[in-house]
Amino acid sequence: MTFQVPLPPTPVLETERLILRPLEARDVPAVQRIFPQWEVVRWLGPAIPWPYPEDGAATNMAQCLEKRARGEQFYWAITLKDGDDELRGRIDLWPLPQDRRDMRGFWLDPLLHGQGLMTEAAEAVTAYAFDVLEWPFLYLTNAVENRASARVKEKQGAVEVGREPFSYVAGQGEKQVWLLTREAWLARQKPNL
Repeated sequence: MTFQVPLPPTPVLETERLILRPLEARDVPAVQRIFPQWEVVRWLGPAIPWPYPEDGAATNMAQCLEKRARGEQFYWAITLKDGDDELRGRIDLWPLPQDRRDMRGFWLDPLLHGQGLMTEAAEAVTAYAFDVLEWPFLYLTNAVENRASARVKEKQGAVEVGREPFSYVAGQGEKQVWLLTREAWLARQKPNL
Protein backbone atom coordinates (compact mmCIF):
# COMPACT_ATOMS: atom_id res chain seq x y z
CA MET A 1 0.00 0.00 0.00
CA THR A 2 1.40 3.39 -0.93
CA PHE A 3 0.24 6.69 0.44
CA GLN A 4 0.12 9.84 -1.66
CA VAL A 5 3.01 12.18 -0.96
CA PRO A 6 3.34 15.10 -0.90
CA LEU A 7 0.44 15.47 1.48
CA PRO A 8 -2.08 18.30 1.00
CA PRO A 9 -1.89 21.38 3.25
CA THR A 10 -2.78 20.81 6.89
CA PRO A 11 -6.46 21.72 7.37
CA VAL A 12 -8.08 23.25 10.43
CA LEU A 13 -10.19 20.61 12.22
CA GLU A 14 -12.84 21.43 14.81
CA THR A 15 -14.47 19.30 17.49
CA GLU A 16 -16.95 20.13 20.22
CA ARG A 17 -14.23 21.54 22.50
CA LEU A 18 -11.13 21.88 20.32
CA ILE A 19 -9.69 23.59 17.31
CA LEU A 20 -6.81 21.74 15.70
CA ARG A 21 -4.90 24.21 13.58
CA PRO A 22 -1.66 23.87 11.65
CA LEU A 23 1.41 24.09 13.88
CA GLU A 24 3.18 27.46 13.47
CA ALA A 25 6.45 29.08 14.55
CA ARG A 26 4.47 31.23 17.02
CA ASP A 27 3.80 28.02 19.01
CA VAL A 28 7.44 27.68 20.10
CA PRO A 29 7.04 29.47 23.48
CA ALA A 30 4.01 27.36 24.45
CA VAL A 31 5.77 24.14 23.44
CA GLN A 32 8.91 25.13 25.38
CA ARG A 33 6.76 25.87 28.45
CA ILE A 34 4.49 22.78 28.35
CA PHE A 35 6.46 19.98 26.65
CA PRO A 36 9.50 19.54 28.95
CA GLN A 37 7.59 17.76 31.71
CA TRP A 38 8.31 14.17 32.66
CA GLU A 39 4.60 13.30 32.31
CA VAL A 40 4.77 14.37 28.65
CA VAL A 41 8.13 13.01 27.51
CA ARG A 42 8.75 9.81 29.46
CA TRP A 43 6.95 7.53 26.96
CA LEU A 44 8.33 9.23 23.84
CA GLY A 45 11.24 7.91 21.79
CA PRO A 46 14.88 8.41 22.72
CA ALA A 47 15.38 11.05 20.01
CA ILE A 48 13.77 13.50 22.47
CA PRO A 49 16.64 15.13 24.37
CA TRP A 50 16.31 14.93 28.13
CA PRO A 51 16.69 17.12 30.04
CA TYR A 52 14.98 19.18 27.37
CA PRO A 53 17.24 22.01 26.18
CA GLU A 54 16.26 25.68 26.20
CA ASP A 55 16.19 25.67 22.39
CA GLY A 56 14.45 22.28 22.12
CA ALA A 57 11.10 23.61 20.95
CA ALA A 58 12.66 25.97 18.40
CA THR A 59 14.88 23.21 17.01
CA ASN A 60 11.99 20.75 16.76
CA MET A 61 9.70 23.38 15.24
CA ALA A 62 12.21 24.08 12.46
CA GLN A 63 12.40 20.34 11.70
CA CYS A 64 8.60 19.98 11.72
CA LEU A 65 8.02 22.97 9.47
CA GLU A 66 10.62 21.65 7.00
CA LYS A 67 8.90 18.24 6.88
CA ARG A 68 5.52 19.95 6.50
CA ALA A 69 6.86 22.10 3.64
CA ARG A 70 7.96 18.91 1.86
CA GLY A 71 4.46 17.45 2.41
CA GLU A 72 5.73 14.55 4.51
CA GLN A 73 3.69 14.97 7.69
CA PHE A 74 0.72 16.79 9.23
CA TYR A 75 1.23 18.74 12.46
CA TRP A 76 -1.69 20.19 14.40
CA ALA A 77 -1.60 22.48 17.42
CA ILE A 78 -4.33 21.45 19.84
CA THR A 79 -6.13 24.55 21.10
CA LEU A 80 -9.21 24.99 23.27
CA LYS A 81 -12.25 26.24 21.36
CA ASP A 82 -13.20 28.64 24.16
CA GLY A 83 -9.57 29.61 24.78
CA ASP A 84 -7.03 32.05 23.42
CA ASP A 85 -5.75 29.98 20.43
CA GLU A 86 -2.63 29.01 22.41
CA LEU A 87 -1.19 25.56 21.79
CA ARG A 88 -2.06 23.12 24.60
CA GLY A 89 -0.75 19.99 22.89
CA ARG A 90 0.10 18.53 19.53
CA ILE A 91 -1.12 15.73 17.30
CA ASP A 92 0.73 14.53 14.19
CA LEU A 93 -0.21 12.24 11.30
CA TRP A 94 2.02 10.74 8.64
CA PRO A 95 1.89 8.08 5.91
CA LEU A 96 3.03 4.58 6.75
CA PRO A 97 6.84 4.59 6.85
CA GLN A 98 8.68 1.61 5.41
CA ASP A 99 10.72 0.99 8.54
CA ARG A 100 8.04 0.87 11.26
CA ARG A 101 4.34 0.51 11.99
CA ASP A 102 3.39 3.91 13.38
CA MET A 103 1.37 6.73 11.78
CA ARG A 104 0.17 9.12 14.52
CA GLY A 105 1.62 10.70 17.62
CA PHE A 106 0.34 13.13 20.24
CA TRP A 107 0.95 14.85 23.54
CA LEU A 108 -1.17 17.12 25.73
CA ASP A 109 -0.59 19.54 28.58
CA PRO A 110 -0.82 17.44 31.77
CA LEU A 111 -3.19 20.05 33.24
CA LEU A 112 -5.75 18.86 30.65
CA HIS A 113 -5.31 15.11 31.14
CA GLY A 114 -8.31 13.01 32.08
CA GLN A 115 -10.92 15.12 30.26
CA GLY A 116 -11.20 13.10 27.04
CA LEU A 117 -9.61 15.88 24.99
CA MET A 118 -6.99 13.67 23.38
CA THR A 119 -9.62 11.15 22.31
CA GLU A 120 -11.55 14.05 20.80
CA ALA A 121 -8.46 15.27 18.92
CA ALA A 122 -7.60 11.73 17.79
CA GLU A 123 -11.13 11.24 16.46
CA ALA A 124 -10.89 14.43 14.38
CA VAL A 125 -7.52 13.43 12.90
CA THR A 126 -8.72 9.88 12.27
CA ALA A 127 -11.82 11.21 10.49
CA TYR A 128 -9.56 13.30 8.29
CA ALA A 129 -7.33 10.30 7.50
CA PHE A 130 -10.23 8.01 6.67
CA ASP A 131 -12.91 10.34 5.26
CA VAL A 132 -10.81 12.86 3.35
CA LEU A 133 -7.50 11.12 2.60
CA GLU A 134 -9.25 7.73 2.33
CA TRP A 135 -6.35 5.92 3.97
CA PRO A 136 -7.27 2.26 4.52
CA PHE A 137 -5.74 1.94 7.99
CA LEU A 138 -3.67 3.56 10.71
CA TYR A 139 -0.93 1.82 12.66
CA LEU A 140 -0.68 3.33 16.13
CA THR A 141 1.73 2.70 19.00
CA ASN A 142 2.26 3.48 22.67
CA ALA A 143 4.36 2.28 25.57
CA VAL A 144 2.67 -0.67 27.26
CA GLU A 145 2.90 1.26 30.53
CA ASN A 146 1.14 4.28 29.02
CA ARG A 147 -2.42 3.18 29.72
CA ALA A 148 -3.94 6.59 28.94
CA SER A 149 -2.56 6.46 25.39
CA ALA A 150 -3.69 2.85 24.98
CA ARG A 151 -7.16 3.84 26.15
CA VAL A 152 -7.43 6.40 23.31
CA LYS A 153 -6.74 3.61 20.83
CA GLU A 154 -9.22 1.26 22.51
CA LYS A 155 -11.95 3.91 22.42
CA GLN A 156 -11.34 4.37 18.70
CA GLY A 157 -11.76 0.66 18.05
CA ALA A 158 -8.12 -0.15 17.30
CA VAL A 159 -6.98 -3.74 17.79
CA GLU A 160 -3.63 -4.63 19.32
CA VAL A 161 -1.62 -6.56 16.72
CA GLY A 162 1.71 -6.90 18.46
CA ARG A 163 4.28 -5.83 20.99
CA GLU A 164 7.88 -4.88 20.34
CA PRO A 165 10.85 -3.84 22.47
CA PHE A 166 11.43 -0.09 22.31
CA SER A 167 13.64 2.57 23.89
CA TYR A 168 11.89 5.48 25.56
CA VAL A 169 13.14 8.62 27.29
CA ALA A 170 12.31 6.70 30.49
CA GLY A 171 14.45 3.71 29.40
CA GLN A 172 13.88 0.32 27.81
CA GLY A 173 10.33 -0.90 27.53
CA GLU A 174 7.82 -2.49 25.26
CA LYS A 175 5.45 -0.81 22.84
CA GLN A 176 2.00 -1.93 21.81
CA VAL A 177 1.26 -1.85 18.10
CA TRP A 178 -2.37 -1.24 17.14
CA LEU A 179 -4.23 -1.42 13.86
CA LEU A 180 -7.27 0.74 13.21
CA THR A 181 -8.88 -0.01 9.86
CA ARG A 182 -11.02 2.43 7.95
CA GLU A 183 -13.80 -0.19 7.74
CA ALA A 184 -13.87 -0.78 11.50
CA TRP A 185 -13.77 2.93 12.28
CA LEU A 186 -16.54 3.78 9.81
CA ALA A 187 -18.70 0.93 11.13
CA ARG A 188 -18.33 2.37 14.64
CA GLN A 189 -19.50 5.79 13.40
CA LYS A 190 -22.85 4.47 12.16
CA PRO A 191 -25.66 4.57 14.70
CA ASN A 192 -27.27 1.27 15.60
CA LEU A 193 -30.53 0.86 13.72
